[in-house]
Amino acid sequence: MSNRIAFIGLGHMGGPMAANLVTAGHTVIGYDLVPAALDEARANGITVAESAAAAVADAEIVITMLPSGRHVLGAYQGDGATAGLIASAGPHTLFLECSTIDVSDARAARDLLVAAGHRGLDAPVSGGVGGATAGTLTFMVGADPADFESALPVLQIMGGKIVHCGESGAGQAAKVCNNMILGISMIAVSEAFVLAEKLGLSHQALFDVASAASGQCWALTTNCPVPGPVPTSPANRDYQPGFAGALMAKDLGLAVNALEATGVAAELAPLAAQIYRRFADADGGGRDFSGIITEIRANSEHT
Repeated sequence: MSNRIAFIGLGHMGGPMAANLVTAGHTVIGYDLVPAALDEARANGITVAESAAAAVADAEIVITMLPSGRHVLGAYQGDGATAGLIASAGPHTLFLECSTIDVSDARAARDLLVAAGHRGLDAPVSGGVGGATAGTLTFMVGADPADFESALPVLQIMGGKIVHCGESGAGQAAKVCNNMILGISMIAVSEAFVLAEKLGLSHQALFDVASAASGQCWALTTNCPVPGPVPTSPANRDYQPGFAGALMAKDLGLAVNALEATGVAAELAPLAAQIYRRFADADGGGRDFSGIITEIRANSEHT
């Protein structure tokens, strides 16, 4: 079945996700503020609208992939001079919010949709640009069961694994917990490789041991922060992202917000958030998050 889908946010993730929907036979009307993203969208068969409001006017499904909760809520509500997505969409439109935002913002967004007679779910993703391009993303979904079933055929085009995590906000909760683990583990793996260098142990030797022992983790075996052991890791491409350091800093900030809101006595996540914020604010914002090893190595040379 072909749907008319509006896709708002055609950046590094949203662009290839929307392109996969076109390849699957759906009509996709897209919008982005960046002209280069619109040019690439046209080349991939996406119809470019003159505004976000125009893109959603006749859509059956609206997908948003935006930088933050502030952007999502702003796009949904409009700003007075510009109509928001909620007011511009037809009755009972299904909204798939795929950005990574605060759990509270995700729930607020859905409340706005329901109050206006629409349906909505939060469906943040994991898998990076490679997964977006290949259509193998993992979607973590917070939704009513009926809305989840309605969205599933479209999600399956863009993702290889779709997990219904619970009601509204549960998808964002799963994403923030997952990326908290990822950020902390990448720092641990990177520190271990720098220590190995200081001790005269080769990258390959540490990898061969840890990848087959209790140190095994995704940050090591898939996104290894040193070149060589995993040829497909960003370390072999001078840390071209992948998953950018600025995004990891943002996601760990969301984790800290959630920790503070719930009163969880976490120590590692706030420290990891500080480390990645410092990395992003320096020269790491546009580099892969595994490039954190370069900061650890540089700091080690001064001690």
